[in-house]
Amino acid sequence: MKMKIGSSVAFALSMMLMAGCSGDKEPAKKETSSEHKQDGKTKEEKQPSGGSKGGVMQDPESATPHKKNDPSEPPQNNKKPKGSPVVVSNPESIPVLVNKQSKLPENYTPKDLIYPNVPFIFAEKIEKRKMRKPAAQALEKLFAAAEKNGVPLSGVSAYRSHAIQTAVFNNYVKKDGYQKARTYSALPGTSEHETGLSIDVTSRDGKCPAQDCFDETKQAKWLAKHASEYGFIIRYPKGKDNVTGYKYEPWHIRFVGKDIAVKIAESNGTLEEYLNAVPVAK
Repeated sequence: MKMKIGSSVAFALSMMLMAGCSGDKEPAKKETSSEHKQDGKTKEEKQPSGGSKGGVMQDPESATPHKKNDPSEPPQNNKKPKGSPVVVSNPESIPVLVNKQSKLPENYTPKDLIYPNVPFIFAEKIEKRKMRKPAAQALEKLFAAAEKNGVPLSGVSAYRSHAIQTAVFNNYVKKDGYQKARTYSALPGTSEHETGLSIDVTSRDGKCPAQDCFDETKQAKWLAKHASEYGFIIRYPKGKDNVTGYKYEPWHIRFVGKDIAVKIAESNGTLEEYLNAVPVAK
């Protein structure tokens, strides 16, 4: 699953903060989406970022991609987990399902990635700011509405390439071994960040990025109530880890289009349930 990565990606990797899902943080007892978290006291970036000392977090996204025979493939003495993900045939579909059972093609790169005009917790104009055009445009409207309602938001981590997700996951394999790493970090191709339709957000002050404490903020409460009005859903809602395969992540929002988002929100459901694709293997 390795590919040579140019200087631009290497630079992006070096600049990325540890925030995001599926593999950006120190493992926690509970499983989290391996693409949205930052390390610290909470799960996520279990975070898809690396642990750190003295309160400084290491960014798993700054990891250098490995070459062939990378750890993202289970070692020969380990059997490949049951229910290995199936490659989706419609990666460009807005409501495409990407999870532990459905993965994107290895060479997939969204064709319409742009930079949404919204603030992030970092200043650099790098790849993890990007989103697919429909999602980026909807995000701008969502951020504007949140600002108007007194709950200003900032982006933490949006698009993540297959190469970067591979490097992130491999970093955790080196640290904890393949079997343990896959419980808190998304395998390459199964990270929602690779779709260009998801983003981790936080409050404008940058506190609690991809951390459990975000759930107590006014921003989290506003998103839970209004995100669907702009075509977004809370991708990993509370109490649905047995359906999505990941624990609650109030900061991880996914663009699916307004009609679908409203239906999912009204049913207190998930994308898996909407698409009749449950349960998800853990």
